[in-house]
Amino acid sequence: MADKITEKMIAKLQLPAKGNRIQYDKEIPGFGVRITSGGVVSFIINYHIHGRERRFTIGRHPELSAAAARQRALQLRGAIADGSDPLEDREQRRAEPTVADLASQYLDRYAVTHKRPSSVRNDRQIIQNIIQPRIGGLRLAGVGKRDIGSLHASLKGTPYHANRMLSLLSKMFSLANEWGWCEHNPARGVPRFHEDRRERWLTVEELRRFNLALDSYPDRRPANALRLLMLTGARASEVLRAEWAQFDLERGVWTKPSHHTKQKRIEHVPLSAPALKLLHEMKPKVADGPLFPGTNKHESRVTVWRPWLQVCKAAGLVNIETKKGKRRKTVYKYRPTLRIHDLRHTYASQLVSNGISLQVVGKLLGHTQPQTTWRYAHVADEAQRDATNLFGDILEGGTR
Repeated sequence: MADKITEKMIAKLQLPAKGNRIQYDKEIPGFGVRITSGGVVSFIINYHIHGRERRFTIGRHPELSAAAARQRALQLRGAIADGSDPLEDREQRRAEPTVADLASQYLDRYAVTHKRPSSVRNDRQIIQNIIQPRIGGLRLAGVGKRDIGSLHASLKGTPYHANRMLSLLSKMFSLANEWGWCEHNPARGVPRFHEDRRERWLTVEELRRFNLALDSYPDRRPANALRLLMLTGARASEVLRAEWAQFDLERGVWTKPSHHTKQKRIEHVPLSAPALKLLHEMKPKVADGPLFPGTNKHESRVTVWRPWLQVCKAAGLVNIETKKGKRRKTVYKYRPTLRIHDLRHTYASQLVSNGISLQVVGKLLGHTQPQTTWRYAHVADEAQRDATNLFGDILEGGTR
């Protein structure tokens, strides 16, 4: 005989010899409590919809009390009467993609095709180290602006890194909108941290020391890669992925293919006499394949970070941090005072300071927007001031 499901009634349930047994409630149609031979107690509700019988598990006891389960059963009966199917709704929610699913699709369907390998590598690191551990398991529909804001705020100690993570999430959710995975972008509108623009380039004295350090570095391939970066102002990815077929050493032109450049367009860059001299010295008898092969000679080298660190140490361009290691020994950690990308800034600033126009420098750097080159305007002002001061010196000298 059916009884009202209460805590007292549940306490009296007998374990079945095998399988499970269901006791139904006498007041709410289809509402029951199920007990297995292993002693697991769950609340269920049976219902009919679209011509078939369905069974929905409301929750387990004692995590869910009898009173709470009754309330939930009444709500479900009302929803069913309105045409809702609780079991199908649950299955659809479980099938909804997570942030981890979105991250995987972002890398495979978008990043690998549309972004440079170095950018894909950076995105992958942010996803693996920050996004996946923190919010990877969340369903897209359940991610709110507050979740993204909290994640961003937790990285306030590294504002640049925090903002890159926020930009990545915003792009991922924009793509999710396009793919019909979700209807909102919770990263949009989250305020970014202030970033101080890096203004670091080598002085003439530092350039001299850096050049000497390159001369003495034992592994010529990465040393030559760093020297070519310095002589061309190119991006590291452009130099490391360069192939001999891109260089016309007779005309002195480097033709960068569109898939290697940030602006996704072909660039024809004139090469200086020192750059040509370097390339002639590097050129093998059979000049094909990458300029700087990696472990596999048919594939390009991926990074020059370790040689960069060693060259910066030799040139005195590092900060030294100390800490106590094992057995209280002092451990020294060296951090370069500039980034590899700052060689590009050095190339531009030295040209501008020596009177080359911003327009010409922008062309050499492959900038499509004049405002990108405008960051060197103050260097141009200094060069112009030196020039006008020179005329003043001439005038004063002539009147004495």
